[in-house]
Amino acid sequence: MTITVVLAGCGNMGYAMLAGWLKSGQLKPSETFVVEPNADLRARAEKLGAAASPDASGLPAGATPKLVVLAVKPQVIREVTAAYKHLGNGETTFVSVAAGTPIATFETILGSKTPIIRVMPNTPAAIGKGMMVVYANGNVSALTKRIVDELLSASGAVATIDDEGLMDAVTAVSGSGPAYIFHFIECLTAAAEHAGLPKETAKLLAMQTVFGAASLAAESEEEPGVLRQQVTSPNGTTAAALAVLMGEDRLKNLLTEAVEAARLRSVELGK
Repeated sequence: MTITVVLAGCGNMGYAMLAGWLKSGQLKPSETFVVEPNADLRARAEKLGAAASPDASGLPAGATPKLVVLAVKPQVIREVTAAYKHLGNGETTFVSVAAGTPIATFETILGSKTPIIRVMPNTPAAIGKGMMVVYANGNVSALTKRIVDELLSASGAVATIDDEGLMDAVTAVSGSGPAYIFHFIECLTAAAEHAGLPKETAKLLAMQTVFGAASLAAESEEEPGVLRQQVTSPNGTTAAALAVLMGEDRLKNLLTEAVEAARLRSVELGK
């Protein structure tokens, strides 16, 4: 068996990534190996055709994968990483999707010469619409960076940063961002109900409006501000609503405050 990728952790994010790799044809099931202690989660990985084991000792003897993807919670990342210490300072590149865990932590466990990539994904990756932001240490080759970017692209858009310190801001914007949008949908739905619309209709209007507007912004060559202006007639209904949202920069200030709170919490978690 020639293993290209070992996936440590097959929870929601790990499974979404695995399914994306196999569905896109970027990896064959025979090239993947999943390490997952939970039997139910392990079983769904096996249904995709991947070999799986409850712990790292199940890896075939002498296996030297190109990548070990660490898709586990920050609370257990150190313990899980230690199980692969024998692959450190070698040809294997480690890819972490654990929030708030700096590359220095992995270098301490695996060795300073280990190629390590840190990724901040978000939950829309589960449907191939995610945002993945990547930072790599100096041991990662250009070829490996390209391979990882291609694998991650199966789950959505990929961006690279050159300063790891920006990962806290990334976490606060795109990592936590889906929750902000979900709450906006909740609030817009509630406002629609307050205006007299039936519950299900209110929910449909709110969700489809957010989906359609985001899709238009993504596909249009115009800046979001220009698109906003195109919807806004002078002294019209949209202008009346925007006077509330934009007056004294209310929404801008609120989001800035929220993102900063998330960023500071990310900094705390990384200590």
